[in-house]
Amino acid sequence: MTQEKKMFYQRTVDDVMSQMKAHPTGLSDQEVKDRREQFGANRLTSKRRTTLIEKFISQFKDLMIIILIIAAIIAGFAGETVDAAIILAVVILNAVFGVFQESKAENAIDSLKEMSAPMATVLRNNQPMSIKSEDIVPGDIVLLEAGDVVPADVRLIEANSLKIEEAALTGESVPVNKQVDPIVEDDLPLGDRKDLGFMNSNVTSGRATGVVIGTGMNTEVGKIAHMLNTTEETTTPLQENLKSLGKMLTVLILVIAVIVFAVGMWRGQESLINMLLTAISLAVAAIPEGLPAIVTVTLALGTQQMARHRALIRKLPAVETLGSTDVIASDKTGTLTQNKMTVEKVFLNEKLQDSADTHLTLNDRLAQIMVLNNDTKYQENELAGDPTETALVSFYLHQDQPVQKFVNSHRRLAEIPFDSERKLMSTYNQMDDGQILMTMKGAPDQLLERVTKIQDGDNVRDITDDDKRLISVTNHDLATQALRVLAFAYRLVDTVPTELTSAAQEHDMIFVGLIGMIDPERPEVAQAVAEAKSAGIKSIMITGDHQDTAQAIAKRLGILGRGDNPGGKVINGAQLDEMSDDQFNREVADISVYARVAPEHKVRIVKAWQKQGKVVAMTGDGVNDAPALKTADIGVGMGITGTEVSKEASDMVLADDNFATIVTAVKAGRKVFANIQKSLQYLLSANLGEVLTLFVMTMMGWQILAPVQILWINLVTDTFPAIALGVEPAEPGIMKRKPRGRTSNFLSGGIMSNILYQGFFEGFITLCVYAFAITNPVHASDALAHADALTMAYATLGLIQLFHAFNSKTIHESIFRIGMFKNKFFNWALLGSAVLLIMTIVIPGFNEMFHVTELTASQWLVVVFGGFMIVVVSEVVKYIQRHISHK
Repeated sequence: MTQEKKMFYQRTVDDVMSQMKAHPTGLSDQEVKDRREQFGANRLTSKRRTTLIEKFISQFKDLMIIILIIAAIIAGFAGETVDAAIILAVVILNAVFGVFQESKAENAIDSLKEMSAPMATVLRNNQPMSIKSEDIVPGDIVLLEAGDVVPADVRLIEANSLKIEEAALTGESVPVNKQVDPIVEDDLPLGDRKDLGFMNSNVTSGRATGVVIGTGMNTEVGKIAHMLNTTEETTTPLQENLKSLGKMLTVLILVIAVIVFAVGMWRGQESLINMLLTAISLAVAAIPEGLPAIVTVTLALGTQQMARHRALIRKLPAVETLGSTDVIASDKTGTLTQNKMTVEKVFLNEKLQDSADTHLTLNDRLAQIMVLNNDTKYQENELAGDPTETALVSFYLHQDQPVQKFVNSHRRLAEIPFDSERKLMSTYNQMDDGQILMTMKGAPDQLLERVTKIQDGDNVRDITDDDKRLISVTNHDLATQALRVLAFAYRLVDTVPTELTSAAQEHDMIFVGLIGMIDPERPEVAQAVAEAKSAGIKSIMITGDHQDTAQAIAKRLGILGRGDNPGGKVINGAQLDEMSDDQFNREVADISVYARVAPEHKVRIVKAWQKQGKVVAMTGDGVNDAPALKTADIGVGMGITGTEVSKEASDMVLADDNFATIVTAVKAGRKVFANIQKSLQYLLSANLGEVLTLFVMTMMGWQILAPVQILWINLVTDTFPAIALGVEPAEPGIMKRKPRGRTSNFLSGGIMSNILYQGFFEGFITLCVYAFAITNPVHASDALAHADALTMAYATLGLIQLFHAFNSKTIHESIFRIGMFKNKFFNWALLGSAVLLIMTIVIPGFNEMFHVTELTASQWLVVVFGGFMIVVVSEVVKYIQRHISHK
């Protein structure tokens, strides 16, 4: 088939259709099923997923784990069989946790890929239908239009002004004009095969129909996919930052481990084997090797939460970037508004009132004109036609008026169609009394020129200059509120005239009223804009609409202030073009609304904000929006109205096209970043506490914790609590904080200082408990007193980390204000970790294995009190930090 496929561009449409066994009406269900079994899914083969066994084995490739295994072997040969067994057990459990974290992240990412699977339109059983691209089979008839991604390799059957951008395959950035006629030349390059469409290329304009000639890896892009599968994946900046942090910590901790080993040997307080195992255990325990996995899990779980709120994340690091957003630049129609014209004001009988307060029936003349002078099509569950006309019909449908029945029983006999010059439309409809109702709707100024009378309640009278003045003023007031205004008039005639022209018939009309319509703002957007503002995020509107309309909607949403002080400039595309780059860069922070702009202006707006050091989220739905979406720090595509090109260029896709969803996603991004900071602060401060404890013990010549004790503390306190912190709910007031800035990192915002003082106090308190136990022994024997002291230090170092996990639930706020036990997973994680720690002391048989003694009630009281002291210390420091920051 490969050789045949190379010649598809040379064959006629009929020949290709015959070869592919395709039909103009599309394949049947049975044919699709048979071909799916024969050719498989229309997807590109990715790298083979590693099995659980392979994931498990890969956990042992880490340098520190290899050193630990060697240490266990040395301990075994030295006769320390129990220590060797426990070390190996810890290694295996660490590997199990690593596999769990990696699998959790992969599953989360896979579920997101499924949610954002691209769609395609095909013809099957003579019916167009939207299906997942992977369900396409050879011989399918595909329907393409501007904005679509070509879902498979196709031979074009019909093409109307079709252009396809194929840069990914050909390197040519200019879209190719496509044709249907076969090409006779042999061995043409892909760019010259103008009667073919290639998988994953982008339709930039026109429409087309094509028959699928290749799917999946049997496409031209499949060849590229094969090459990609043989190359290594690149790391993201987030992963690189974590890698750099890990390297720095590894070097620092290895130096400390070497010092501990050297000083311990110099003092002669432990054997060579014990000091070697201690130094290795210290290094393994202190290096947060699980941090990258925890970060990945936290990001992946964050994407799943966002998906539940209708925000689909396409690129994992975008979650973290979202949390630092400074500016949200949004389209108006459909994102800030409902993309649905709605009647908002009614002017009738010289009174202007809200539509909600207007109750008309189809016996009222205004209602009759609105539904009869109307080309709306009535389909099963929706209306089709011009949005303005469907809004007029919807106004009565929402009042449970039998509109369709009324229209059908008052058939249209003739009409004078709308044209852009006179801005009017007139119809003739048969009424029940035998008369014919001539209706007119259109621009108020044009209609007023054709009226001589006015409906006043149930009466008709001559129209006066005062009447016309009131109508004109009302029209102007409604227009300044960004409402689209239509006027309505009528007269009764006996027969349909033979000369259906405006000049001959559109005169002596009776004015009835005005209707003001608008594409209303989404009800939740104003609150979202206010929430973004309180979070220090600037919302700006970019629209192709008229400047007055944009300004009015922006005021209603709070993007602009009300009254004479709007709090932001409104400019149009022409004014933007007149600005130099320097001038625009100076003024961009003061501009809140861009009206009458083209999509290409968006790139300039994004770059201007980025030059101010701001992180920009930009929405877009069209093909021309793709460059701006790629340029923005967060490109936001529209899931409903967006083209496939815009979605592919985006970092995030809104399933509901709603601005409020962006703000919700920013909040989730802030929460994810904060939770990663919490996990990082917890891990590094706990590890620092362990390092300081052993370092000071060694320097002071005291007995030191056994290697198995260090490793067990690390195992039970690092894994589950750190993951649990990654799924903490958002803190109260998280959207009251200012954006953290483009240059911030996980150690900024006071995290580094917190790690240092918290790690210091964890070590200090542990050493204090050890010193207290030595100076206040329960047993007279020095050996038992020292054994008790080490056991109490071991228990304190473990419990103090679990207590500290509560501190880490919030960076600066008091844990007693945010609620200590809201996160059920966190509660169970800490309870499980505490049980695993305590059982090594209280369960018979574990004492000898972990080199611990049974503690008395008073000793346990000292241990628990010592562990809880880290909460007291942290609360005091947080209080001081808050007090200083509020000054």
